[in-house]
Amino acid sequence: MNSPAEDILQNIITIDKNNTAAVYVQIAQHIINAVQRGYFSVGTLLPGTRSLSNLLKIHRNTAVAVYDELASQGWVEIVPNKGTFVLNPIRQKPIVGNFNELKNEEYPTKTGFHFYESAHLASPYEKVETIYTFNDGQTDIRLHTDKQYNRWYNAVLKRTSVIKKWNTFLFDQSSFLSTQLCNYLNATRNLHIAPKNLLTTRSTEMNLYLVAQLLLKPNDVVLVGNVSNFAANMIFHQAKANIKTIPIDENGLDVSFIKKNFTKNSIRCVYCTPQRHYPTTNSLSAQRRLQLMQLAKEYGFAIIEDDFDFDFQFDATPMPPMASADTNGLIIYLGKVGQALFPAFETGFIVAPENLITEVKNYYRMIDPQGDLIKEQILAEVIHEGEMHRQVKKKILLYKARRDTMCEALKNTFGDLITFNKPNGGLALFIQFNKPISLVKLSDQVSKYNVTLPKHLLYQTKNMCGIRLGFGHLNLEEINHTIQMLKKAYDDLTVK
Repeated sequence: MNSPAEDILQNIITIDKNNTAAVYVQIAQHIINAVQRGYFSVGTLLPGTRSLSNLLKIHRNTAVAVYDELASQGWVEIVPNKGTFVLNPIRQKPIVGNFNELKNEEYPTKTGFHFYESAHLASPYEKVETIYTFNDGQTDIRLHTDKQYNRWYNAVLKRTSVIKKWNTFLFDQSSFLSTQLCNYLNATRNLHIAPKNLLTTRSTEMNLYLVAQLLLKPNDVVLVGNVSNFAANMIFHQAKANIKTIPIDENGLDVSFIKKNFTKNSIRCVYCTPQRHYPTTNSLSAQRRLQLMQLAKEYGFAIIEDDFDFDFQFDATPMPPMASADTNGLIIYLGKVGQALFPAFETGFIVAPENLITEVKNYYRMIDPQGDLIKEQILAEVIHEGEMHRQVKKKILLYKARRDTMCEALKNTFGDLITFNKPNGGLALFIQFNKPISLVKLSDQVSKYNVTLPKHLLYQTKNMCGIRLGFGHLNLEEINHTIQMLKKAYDDLTVK
């Protein structure tokens, strides 16, 4: 006859042979869960390792490993010649330091020294406390499976070669990833680069920060669109650059404005998002791309081409990046890959002539010497095996349907109250109200319907009353619901 503890274990423990986790880890997790649920009280004597192995039909060494794992985490105490007893780590007496000699009981609220504060780096993001929220164009985390993620991760961790790569990481960062990513970028973006022209980083924001450190000195002139990427503007402000704006229209940046209003050698760089201008999603026309590149050569400025959502193209073959036609070394090409995979695999990259990449690598190694070798190894293998192409192709079909649903919902719900263009790709669109309203009040009002409209998505100027609305993170039902709630909030403010 089994003991009560044995009966409980027999009922709660299941071993999944398809699970990548070791058997002893699976069993230990089941026992931890049982302790947390109160099935085992503190002091309960668990079956011996021989009994546990017979009960669960596992090797005795596996049973020993189970109790060793539980003991290392503080869930049980193994008493020689007596047995294994359940503990409760939460109730264990904490280690308390002796602070009686300290004069102040509270930690200081302010420093006793001066430091440089920056108003430009205040986060624009807001805490979301509603059921639904809009964003500026992110993927849907719910589409990604943990099992696939775990399988990729565990496969890399089991390779003995990873330890060797860790030891040489500072001297040969991600050579496998660099090779594979070069192949991917050359195939998808018509580039002609080698690993010496490429640096991978953790994000597009890090890309731009590194480039700004190399490129800009205080008061250098940086040109951006008269509505532009707020994160990029924060980075340029922090570099103490002199930011000036260029008008934008349905064809993107008005390049002729540069020639009319600036002289040679007066501009340090132009920041642009030609594929889909942020936030309006308008593409920079082919003619203006050529004009901008010619002007960069004539005036002696750099072009920072930020291509943050190139992989999501729905309706036609995307126009190649300007960097693919750069023969004068004037373009610094920024982007990211991995959005179609698990979010943790999103990786930024910088493409530029070798001399700049060499220098920017020095900065990168200083601020992030360790990097994320496991993630980069996985990403390299995903590209090498063709999984990146398959995932991108699969996600494009899904996000295209969401874009179409968002456009249809806006058209049916708002009618001629708004104007917007259907973007040819990306994960967001830009709407403008034909009759200006207070967008801040609209944001406050729609929160009453359990929808968050973050302030950093609002663009209200003398000539513009617009919102950048992401659709990638919402399913079809959620898209229709949130647009209806947005219309209710609009009616609350305008209908008398």
